[in-house]
Amino acid sequence: MSLSDSERVEMGDTPWFGDACSLVDAFRSGDRSPVEELDVCLAAIDASDRNAFTHLDTDAARANANAADVNLPFGGVPVAVKELEPVAGWPYNEASLVFADRVADHDSTQITRLRSAGANLFGQTAASEFGGLNVSITKLHGVTGNAWDKTRTAGGSSGGSASAVAGGLAPIASGGDGGGSIRIPAGFNGLFGMKGTAGRIPRGPEVLIGPMTVVVGCLARSVRDTARWFDACNGFDSRDPYSLPRIDGWERALDTHDLRGKRAVIAPTLGSAILRPEVEEIVREQGEALAKHAGLQLVDVPLTLPGLGFEWAVANLATLLVDLGDLWPACKDDLTMEIAFGLEMASGVMNLDIAATCERNRRAANEAMADVFDQVDFVLCATNPDVAYPAEVTLNTRVGSTTVGPENNGALTIPANITGNPACSIPAGSLDGLPVGLQIIGRHHEDALLFDLARIVEREHPWPLVVPNAPV
Repeated sequence: MSLSDSERVEMGDTPWFGDACSLVDAFRSGDRSPVEELDVCLAAIDASDRNAFTHLDTDAARANANAADVNLPFGGVPVAVKELEPVAGWPYNEASLVFADRVADHDSTQITRLRSAGANLFGQTAASEFGGLNVSITKLHGVTGNAWDKTRTAGGSSGGSASAVAGGLAPIASGGDGGGSIRIPAGFNGLFGMKGTAGRIPRGPEVLIGPMTVVVGCLARSVRDTARWFDACNGFDSRDPYSLPRIDGWERALDTHDLRGKRAVIAPTLGSAILRPEVEEIVREQGEALAKHAGLQLVDVPLTLPGLGFEWAVANLATLLVDLGDLWPACKDDLTMEIAFGLEMASGVMNLDIAATCERNRRAANEAMADVFDQVDFVLCATNPDVAYPAEVTLNTRVGSTTVGPENNGALTIPANITGNPACSIPAGSLDGLPVGLQIIGRHHEDALLFDLARIVEREHPWPLVVPNAPV
């Protein structure tokens, strides 16, 4: 993913348009410096109209750039951080007016490990309020635009990270995924987005365990960037008791796994999502091409993954009440309409019957997913049902013949969160000038196989690392 000399010359004073790994190589060779890279990123952000960033720590980042050890895995790389993740001394408002003045007093475990890997944390990216919707619209920060078209959604909740990385404003950025919040914006912005097996990267300290669907990771331009991120950040931490033991060599192991003969099913809708026909066609074509290049055996397996329904959504709001504490319900008017409505409704209907229904539904979802993976190694489907919809949309609506909006998106991504399976979104082409994502779901702990499948797509059908008119 390195750039030619002519491409470097053409870049001039613009940020690095290669992947983060090649930027580290450029630092080590002397073709680029951490200070220079930080300055051009800051200038590009200042000129951008995408509203991807909500905070910049310019002075500390410049000091870190001057002292960067480029021999470290991310040595000197300007890394953006999703605003839902605590960074000591930075705003920690969780994209909400309720906590507009709050400042983090600690780093997350992921941030601590990124610092040790040499990352230069320089700014926060926009998210949805408390990560509650897969859009990036808040009362505190407004609307974040897609890197390809600012009038279209960046997705969410890691929308600012996706828009920044695809738009040429930052080479890589952190993200989190509790129902598709890495994969959905990755799909909408033409990036690689990986949701590892639940617990792959610790979420502590002070982690809320429920609803046991959330993972953290990154939005990246290349597969190897994400593999290097896993190398830097994975491994058990006692403050997240469900985190997994460390595995070394994610980047080193790329392209080393034998995929031939493994079984895959192409199920664009996962049995329930309503897809735009053209998106379904792209997903099928790209899925078949990937199967051919990887030597996969395509099989026909009936697939319907149940959603967890109304009860699940209601029960999950309990973790938000932990965060809000005694500020609720007085803070209602400061919340976005959807979050306030959900809390009010949940407060009125939550009871033991609802909790029992949640557990029954989750058990059914786990059994359904396990049954699928008794028969296949991979499920290939769409990441999103359509290309990025209008940026102001926050609830499902009809656009032409397609239902667009957060709920329809979730039908494709939430199942892997419920069951904890690894899943990734890979750029699969475009429609109406906007990216389309191919999602692959794998067995628990077989994240490395998804990396290798994504690498095949990366080689056979290379995607643009940034939008054609970057930086934007």
